[in-house]
Amino acid sequence: MKKLLFISNSTKPTYEQLMSREKVKLTNVSIPCVEAALSMGYEVFMGINRINPEELDCDYNVKFYYASIYRSLFDFKSNYTAYKNLMSLLKREKIDVIHCNTPIGGLLGRLCGKMMKTPKIIYTAHGFHFYKGAPLINRTIFKWAEMWLARYTDAIITINQEDYQAAQKFKLRNNGKVYYIPGVGVDTKAFRLEGVDKQVIRSALGLSAEDIVLIAMGDLIQRKNYAASIKAIAKADNTKLHFLICGKGPLLDELKALARKLNVENQIHFLGFRTDIKELLQAADIFLFTTYQEGLPRSMMEAMAAGLPCVASKIRGNVDLIEDGKGGFLRKPEDIDGFAEAINKLAFNKDLRKSMGLSNLKTIIRFDVENVKSEMKKLYEKELTKLSTGWGGK
Repeated sequence: MKKLLFISNSTKPTYEQLMSREKVKLTNVSIPCVEAALSMGYEVFMGINRINPEELDCDYNVKFYYASIYRSLFDFKSNYTAYKNLMSLLKREKIDVIHCNTPIGGLLGRLCGKMMKTPKIIYTAHGFHFYKGAPLINRTIFKWAEMWLARYTDAIITINQEDYQAAQKFKLRNNGKVYYIPGVGVDTKAFRLEGVDKQVIRSALGLSAEDIVLIAMGDLIQRKNYAASIKAIAKADNTKLHFLICGKGPLLDELKALARKLNVENQIHFLGFRTDIKELLQAADIFLFTTYQEGLPRSMMEAMAAGLPCVASKIRGNVDLIEDGKGGFLRKPEDIDGFAEAINKLAFNKDLRKSMGLSNLKTIIRFDVENVKSEMKKLYEKELTKLSTGWGGK
């Protein structure tokens, strides 16, 4: 039986998360790949950031190992542990296929795979760091690094058109190929809730039926550019506008101070981490997303699946989902006046909100997780059937 390893990085866990014995619930990042590999008869291994992973249970027949792969390139101790653990696994199990994801997972997976002569290496780029408008260091050093690592890669999977075009210029191992797959998939059916009382949800938040509710989800970090959203709400000068921010992060106090300074503190609602996003989307009117950088934003796909029109930044990933003037409005990340104008266009026109929301319901079907599963299975069948029986092609 041939063996496939799936690895990616994640946020560094808390002590409780590290020690957790709860059943592992795979996400859409890995499910399409795991299902495709298992259907082809592969034994599947997966990196996980929990201690004693062999004790963990999962709905899928997957064997876990302690990956220690997080999001920081400068977490040298964790990265060294990750390197040692990955090399140990590759030596012990003689893995036939490494499917690595995200920057740190992609770096370690490809370097270790090269050292161990792993027959097939696949890399999914969830958003290259040398996107249009990126800082110079991203467009030079990070681009060079991706070009260099591509030489150790047999297939690169991209999830947006800008990255797909960029990767076409890379030289891959064994004349490898670049693929496009529409993201990691969103369960569109899960966001079509029936019987949800919109006003009950609003009342719990202190909002009325007449209010125009905007919503965004994501960490409170610089990259998400929440400051532009708050400034746009203030610029729109409409006291009926209320903005729900679902997420936590280091900029919370700074963003609260900005809302106070602009006299919109009563219109900006910091809800923290929420487990009821599907319900909150049903209670909202508009999705507001002024982010600087994305690969293919899951939060926007969820909002589209809930039938919301979008006001978003005109950047990579966002432009793959929204056509300006059709499913919403796209503006440059620093165009506060443009965002404010777009917000007011939707706020004062219920029919426009409805038509744009319906357009998004049609568009998002392409990005449904079942479609992504189908596309991933086709890709795996094309790439993995090339492997000879036995490790190393022997």
